This record gives sequence, C-alpha cells and structure tokens, in this order.
Amino acid sequence: MTLDAFELAPGVAIGGDSFPVIAGPCVIESESQTVATAQKVAEIARREGQPTIFKASFDKANRTSIHSFRGPGLEEGLRILTAAREASGLPLLTDVHSPEQCGPAAEACDVLQVPAFLCRQTDLIVAAARTGRPVNIKKGQFMAPEDMARSVEKARETGSARVSVTERGSSFGYHNLVVDMRSFHILHAEGIPVLYDVTHSLQLPGGEGESTGGRREFAEPLARAAVAAGADGVYLEVHLDPDAALSDSTTQLDPERAAILLASLRAVRAAVGMPSEVGA
Repeated sequence: MTLDAFELAPGVAIGGDSFPVIAGPCVIESESQTVATAQKVAEIARREGQPTIFKASFDKANRTSIHSFRGPGLEEGLRILTAAREASGLPLLTDVHSPEQCGPAAEACDVLQVPAFLCRQTDLIVAAARTGRPVNIKKGQFMAPEDMARSVEKARETGSARVSVTERGSSFGYHNLVVDMRSFHILHAEGIPVLYDVTHSLQLPGGEGESTGGRREFAEPLARAAVAAGADGVYLEVHLDPDAALSDSTTQLDPERAAILLASLRAVRAAVGMPSEVGA
C-alpha cells in the first residue's frame, strides 16, 4: 500500500519516499546537556542531509524504580526544549503523559508523542490530537501491530490526519523484547506510517533490578533489518556520553555512532526501495 506523505514537523515529512529520523537524549538532564546534544544532532543532520526532529522527555513517568531520575518536569522541561530549538534550529518532539499536558506541550513542540504504556489511553490520545499537532503513538510492548489501528483511529476520528506509530518491540518472556518485522507491513496495510525505535527495542526491561538494562551491540543489525522490512523512518536516542546517562545508559548511542548507523540505513533504504515496494 502506498502511504500518502504528510508533514510530521516543519521540513520533515513521513510516508512516500521520505526517510525522517527522530533523535535526542532519553530525558532532559540539564539545560546545557540538552542544548549541546541538540546542536550536535543538528550538525549531523546538516552534514548528512538528514531530515531530523530533536526529541527529549521532560518527564520519564514509567521508570523502574521510584528512585530513578525522571527529569525537570513540564514547565522547566518545555523551557529547556525551547532553548534547544533556538540553538539548533531543529523541530521538537516530546512525550505527554496526561491530557492536561498536551496543550502546553503543543505550544512548545511540533510533535506530541504518546508513550508505549499509554497507547490505549483514549483521553490522552484525543487530547493530543485536538491540539492540531501531529501525534506519534508508540506501540505498546503488549500490543499486536494490527491492534494499533484502533489507537490511531482515536486520533484520526478526533480530526488529526497526521498520525504515525513507532514500533519498539514486544514483551518476550521476562526482561526481554523482540521486534516482529511483520509489524511494518501490517501497519502499512492500515494506511499507517511506521517509525522504528532503534534504541528502546534494545532494552531488557527491569533487567538491572532497579533499572532497565539493554544490549546496545544489536542497534545496527536490528535497525538495518527494520528498514529493509519497510520502516518509514527511525527513532533513536542519542547522548553525548551514553554510559553516564541518567536514563537508558545501556542503549543510547553517541552522536558519531548514530551518524554512521543512519548513513548505512539510508543505503539500505536505497537498495530495497520505498516501504510500499518492500511489501509488494
């Protein structure tokens, strides 16, 4: 099925022959860290000619432990994201966790993201869609790909035509995720563009006891497989010093490794063709 392209953010389309990336740190750790990362991501985007959206979360509401770092919160987080936009020139994406966060987040950011564990929450999806911003819905680890059509339908019937889904793996026993590469074709059959979440799909949820573990070494093979299977773009978390990150330290990529990976993904995309051609 050929998907109609739409503008996911200013200058960044998804669907058709476009190949966008959403990149940035898991969570806002400080203003200086976020701005510096945004500038580095923007530098890579310009150098590689890569349509890019900068992402960072103002709150990580589903951390493993109550003692885990969550971020600065809504008001301060949106202020920092605005500073990152001004320093980098990149459009912004951030997560929202409750309906009342959607309005303020939409004023500061170009794309609102519904987290995986909230992908069935009707009030949240509807509130995000009503802002008029594009909505990216993470596929829950507990959801079959075809069931995501109902979540997308909630946004579309609210009046938002600009809705994408991000595949980030499914629960496979305890502390493990597996990516079903059929997901891209299944969601395309519903007319839904799909991003592949490179780094979250590497997680071992709760695998470190009080934190989530991960297997960073599988970033490249899984990402290449997803693009070959028909992913319309990729989502990956980038940190200037991944091992020191306050969240997802085992899965985030440093900027240059991310740049090398993206170059190889564009080559895979060129080799296999557009997603509609992959699933023909």
